Amino acid sequence: MTKTDDLILVLDAGTTSTRAMVFDRTGRQCALVQRALTQFYPQPGWVEHDAGEIWDATLACAREVLGRISEQGGGRVACLGITNQRETVVAWDRASGAPLARALVWQDRRTAETCAALREAGHEATVQAATGLLLDPYFSATKMRWLIDQVPEVRAAAEAGRLALGTVESWLAFKLTGGAHVSDATNASRTSLLPLALAKNGSTWDAGLCDLFGVPLAALPEVVDNCGAIGTTLAEWFGDEIPLTGMVGDQQSATLGQACLAPGETKATYGTGAFVLANMGSAVPRSANRLLGTVLCQVAGQRTYALEGSVFVAGSLIQWLRDALGLIASAQETEALARSVPDSGGLVIVPALSGLGAPHWRPEARGAITGASFATTKAHVVRAALEAMALQTHDLAEAFARDGARWTALRIDGGMSANDWIAQDLADMLALPVERPDFVETTALGAAMLAGLGAGLFGSLDEAAAAMRGTVRRFEPALDEGAQAARLELWQEALAKV
Repeated sequence: MTKTDDLILVLDAGTTSTRAMVFDRTGRQCALVQRALTQFYPQPGWVEHDAGEIWDATLACAREVLGRISEQGGGRVACLGITNQRETVVAWDRASGAPLARALVWQDRRTAETCAALREAGHEATVQAATGLLLDPYFSATKMRWLIDQVPEVRAAAEAGRLALGTVESWLAFKLTGGAHVSDATNASRTSLLPLALAKNGSTWDAGLCDLFGVPLAALPEVVDNCGAIGTTLAEWFGDEIPLTGMVGDQQSATLGQACLAPGETKATYGTGAFVLANMGSAVPRSANRLLGTVLCQVAGQRTYALEGSVFVAGSLIQWLRDALGLIASAQETEALARSVPDSGGLVIVPALSGLGAPHWRPEARGAITGASFATTKAHVVRAALEAMALQTHDLAEAFARDGARWTALRIDGGMSANDWIAQDLADMLALPVERPDFVETTALGAAMLAGLGAGLFGSLDEAAAAMRGTVRRFEPALDEGAQAARLELWQEALAKV
């Protein structure tokens, strides 16, 4: 076993920012550096990132956080873990290592017509049976095809056999290691190109699905476990080589960071979007209610699965109130504003600013604010925005129950969960206990657990979770059924309008 002062570096490449954190083996965050990422909106429904900026910001954060650890006289860094925004697609040149276009972000809806055409041609049932996913612009495959069709540099690289396609962890791993083209099983399971069930012949990507979506198999990365000897960073980046021993998509990472390691245990992350995952064990999940089957983790070649419901707009709704409408100066104001009024005054916000996710899957839907009157104030609007979190989550809870995965409690995390009002409102509207860890950044924690396991710092994920998760706070439901039912009725009326 490695020395007790060994530290774990985590790179968390999110949607609105990238961060570097260092953890010790007890789960204590020793240092954090964060930089914002530029969001590009070329036209309605399009969302892009600069892949070069993602790399530059991530490298700068990592170097700065390691510098802080050195200044503190901390222990040595034993290993590196990466967690990332899923489904976002990067295209780059294998030879030069340069990105060939802006990255298409998971929120991007430009391939909605392509998905509709595939659905009308009868392909959705086949795709869902194989991958657990529906036909939606959210997933990576149609974005990959769009880049090949619409960007001459990407098409030329594909024709020359130099094209590399991957999600953000693939891009960072390639840059960090100086050329390894890999993707972990959780991120790969979000592309619509990876069958959920492990193939007996050892294959990973499905050639038939690649043909269906028009994605060249040769451009895709090797699919690897979520922990183990994935690669080694070049010494030039950090002054020494660091083993890359963990990679995982952000929502799966948060599920592991919440210690949802047994079938039935469920978490919800409230960040830019909101994502609920329930551990389904070794059984490949099948949903009849438009939820998603996904890989929760792959360790030593064995997969654990999850059932997932994805809401596209959560924290980004508060960002919209701040940046586009100017109603608030910061997200920290929202709790006090919500508490300043007894209710939303009949106001309901349906936050379909980039379509509706699970269980509706309506990419063409757009947001709505209903029930406004001359009595409506800024506080009512903010409260309605926060209430939308619990209302969207309630829709997911019902879908999970219909699929045989009824929740008995919900573990929450992410930036929005630090708001006590939201945590209590979730408990009230779900009529379930809600648990929130004292350390809510469980996305990074899950990546640290996997990296530590991959480096031999822990013997199992259970051991890693016991050592690193920390304490939790519990919120009990306190709203009467009549008030709950009245809010749900207004929500359904508003949903029907979009």
